[in-house]
Amino acid sequence: MQGLLLVDKPKGWTSFDVVNYVRKFVAQIEGKKPKNCKVGHTGTLDPMATGLLVLVVGKEYTRRAGEFSKLDKTYEVTMRLGQTSTTADVEGEITDVSDTVPAENAVREALERFQGQIMQTPPAFSAMKISGQRAYKLAREGKAVELEARPVTIHKNELVGYEYPDVRFVSEVSSGTYIRSLVEDLGSELDTGAYMADLRRTRVGDFTIAAAHAIDALSVENLEAKLRTN
Repeated sequence: MQGLLLVDKPKGWTSFDVVNYVRKFVAQIEGKKPKNCKVGHTGTLDPMATGLLVLVVGKEYTRRAGEFSKLDKTYEVTMRLGQTSTTADVEGEITDVSDTVPAENAVREALERFQGQIMQTPPAFSAMKISGQRAYKLAREGKAVELEARPVTIHKNELVGYEYPDVRFVSEVSSGTYIRSLVEDLGSELDTGAYMADLRRTRVGDFTIAAAHAIDALSVENLEAKLRTN
């Protein structure tokens, strides 16, 4: 069994939860133990995020995982102003920062300033590795996490809704861009603080969420028919 599987990841699931769920189906279909089945993902989504997760199934496609992980991505973002979070999202410790209500025009202009190639520092609670260890593991242990800024490209930030304290926008970005870091930078730019209240990935390269399958729509009987062989 070889191919790509587009999944609409539900909130609360890790990317590895989805991989393990699909791997069990593959094991049943191929008559193998799950540990002997090649299934992986091509770009992590945080547990609190939803949306498009591109899985690779079979040796031929797992070898190509890096190729798919380098694709541009599109996200629907909800940014909450006036507060910050230790994890830059809803799962961290929230702190009040400011009760200033920026004008919609100021929000739009801030979004436009963070377009093009920018230098971005990944969040401490990220999967980046420091001396062989994941940054989020060190951060959870209370250890200092120092990550260097690196260039990323934000092709477009489009404001789609603003009702204080929530700002909704669509962001089209290069691979390796952290939306949580973008939101924190926007909060600093607006002098209000901000954290990511919601995130949904809608596109990876030419793959879109419209073609993705819900978790509960997958089964042993239909999995192979849902694979793509791009």
